[in-house]
Order: sequence, then C-alpha cells, then structure tokens
Amino acid sequence: MPLSEYFELSFRRRFQQSDTAVHPDESDNNALTFFSGKLPGHNLEPDDVFLLTLALLPHQNPALLDRLFADTFGEGEFPQLGGVRGKQHRGILPTGETALYLLAKDDQAERRRVLQQYLSPGYWLFQEQVLQLEPPLPGEPRLSGKLLMHPEYVELFTTGQISPPPFSTDFPAQRISTRQEWDDLVLHPHTRQQVESLQHWLEHGNRLLRDWGMERKFKPGYRVLFYGPPGTGKTLTATLLGKHAERDVYRVDLSMVVSKYIGETEKNLSKLFDKAEHKDWILFFDEADALFGKRTGVRDAHDRYANQEISYLLQRVEGYNGLVILASNLRENIDDAFLRRFQSLVHFPMPRPGERLRLWQNAIPTAVTLDQGVDLKLIADRYEVSGADIMNIVHYCCLETMARQRQALSLNLLTEGVQRELQKLGKSG
Repeated sequence: MPLSEYFELSFRRRFQQSDTAVHPDESDNNALTFFSGKLPGHNLEPDDVFLLTLALLPHQNPALLDRLFADTFGEGEFPQLGGVRGKQHRGILPTGETALYLLAKDDQAERRRVLQQYLSPGYWLFQEQVLQLEPPLPGEPRLSGKLLMHPEYVELFTTGQISPPPFSTDFPAQRISTRQEWDDLVLHPHTRQQVESLQHWLEHGNRLLRDWGMERKFKPGYRVLFYGPPGTGKTLTATLLGKHAERDVYRVDLSMVVSKYIGETEKNLSKLFDKAEHKDWILFFDEADALFGKRTGVRDAHDRYANQEISYLLQRVEGYNGLVILASNLRENIDDAFLRRFQSLVHFPMPRPGERLRLWQNAIPTAVTLDQGVDLKLIADRYEVSGADIMNIVHYCCLETMARQRQALSLNLLTEGVQRELQKLGKSG
C-alpha cells in the first residue's frame, strides 16, 4: 500500500472519518514494515511512522494535505494546523505545528507528551538527522518552522537507496573499493591478528553496546592507527575491512580539509563528520600526519587556532560511531593526545623474504610463464621491496613482455624492472 494511502487512512481515523473496508492494522503494519526495513536498529512506534510519512508527503503526494484539510476542516484559516507554502512548491509544507496538532489535536496532556517525546531536539529522528525542524523566523514560535526530511532519506524512501555523496569541498572524501580478497593481502602474522580484531569489532561491536548493556561504559565507534612504510597494505586493508563488513569506505582528502584560513579547517571537518554520522561508514585518513600530527606551541594566533582545530577534530573523532582509520608512515609523527584515545595501533612493517615471495607469486598473472632462469625465491630474498613496489614491477614487466610479443617473463626483464623501481625509490640494488 502506498504511504500516501496509509497517511490518508490514518488521518481519517484520527478525525473519525474512516469509512474504508481496509482494516486499520493492515495499513499501519505495512507502513511500519516499510520504514523499519529502511531504518534498522530502531523499534519504530506508530507516531514515528506518522511523522515520517508526514515529512515525506510533499515529495510523494503534494496535494494530499490540502485535500484532507479542506475535507475535514472546510475553507478558512485554521492556525492550529500550521503549514506554510513554499516559494515554488504550491502544496502545503507541514511544520512542527502541523505535526503536533495531527498527533495530539487539542488534548493538552497529549500535546505535552508529543512535545516531550516526538518533537524535542533530542529525539532520535532529529538526532540522527532523518528529520529536522527548520529554525523559525525571529520572534515566531519554535514549531512554526517547516518539518523537513533530510534529502538522503527522501532518496532512500522513494528509490530504495542513497547515492554516494559527490566529492566536493562540502564532502572532501571519496569512496574506495577493491576487487581483491583477503588471500591477496600478505601481512606479518601479528599485523594480521590485529586486523582480525578489527573485523571482530565490525561484526560484534553494536551487539556489545546494545545487547550486553555496555553503552554507558564504552564510547561509540572504534579508532585505530595504521602505521608503516608506503605500499605495505594499509589502504588495501581498509578497503577489505569495508568490503567484507558491507560498509562503505571513504578516503578523506586532507588537502581539501586543511586550510590556511583560520577556522576553515574546523568547518570542513564539521561538514565531513555531519555527513558521515549514523551511516556506518569507515573513514580512512591517509597520510594523516598533516592533520593529526604533533601540536605546536602557541606562538601566535595561527598556532592557537590550529590547536583549537585539532582539539575539535579529536572531539569529533571520539564521538563518531563508526570506524576511523588513520594512516601514517611513522607512529612518531602522530600526536600522543590522539594515540592515547585509540583502541588499537597496527604496525605494517616491510614484508620479510617469505612474505615477499608470496607477494611475487600472487602478482604474476596465471597466463604468464617464467623463463627457466627465473627463481622468485632468490628475487624475494635479495630485494627488499613492498607489495606495492612488486605490483609496479610486475605491471611494467608484463607490458614489456606483451610489447615484445613474448609469453614468458625473462630474468633480465624482471631484473630491469626491479632496478627501475629501486631507482624511483632512491634505493640501490
């Protein structure tokens, strides 16, 4: 049953006009099932469903409120009904006053209950930004502001999904993903064990808080530092965690967050965390030293504001209810004030010879053969390179092999590829 039909039935029941043969419980249950499926983790009440549908009506059936009000109350001014007209939208846009009257009418005790429970700023629908009450004009009552549904939830309830936010100054992060699997990731055993602990939190963290009653003892979310040389698997690990937990991973572009203008960095961070809140996203701050590095002494106004912004960032990271991953080449680069608040510090060391051998074996395509003189174990033992370096080498060698119209990788070409990569890294072979 469409939500507009549910709303009309519910409205007419509330004002004793229902003459439909549909049993009331059927329409209520259909609407409740619809919203519950889109808002998991909440026990929705009938008044929740009514509020959600009221806020969604202008997007689905903009003429319905006009018709119901005219049928029920006739023509004229009825201040208790609230509602305003938009600049371009010609139907009634509900306000907080509209919601209050439709839920409680003139019953003063019921109005107090609705105000305290459903229309207070602390109610979960407002806290999680599903709904919002637009601020009223100066001097006008609080509930005269429009009752609005966040555009993301309008999209969710009308199309069944929320589109990823576009990369912009308002949301300086990009969704990252991978087609690789855990078997493609070669890590030190201790690193692997710590990563498995993160998987356990992603799988069981919410149950620990809710079912085991630890919400009052533990802060929401999880904060972890990945540190180690470039190319050792930090980004791939983050994307795999998201892939197997079915959570989106967003890599934050710190160049767009950090601003030379006083106060701008804090505004950029606020936009980012406001957008990510209650989405179960994994936020991945790559090269985090730029923002989470050691704080400076206060020498001038810029230092003072920089330290204020870092303190604000620490507050937002601690309050975020999802997984926040910071990545840095060196643990020593990160401010101790942050490290003390992290649940986990995960070291990604350079791979050892046996791990490098697995990386070489995983990287070379199955369609390619190796010349008789190629011994991957000897290459892995000799050259200390990262997994990303190995992928670069194999990429170069495969292209050169194809260009030379060959099917097998030669030792000379592999050696050439290794030397080329080492020179790029400023290392000697």
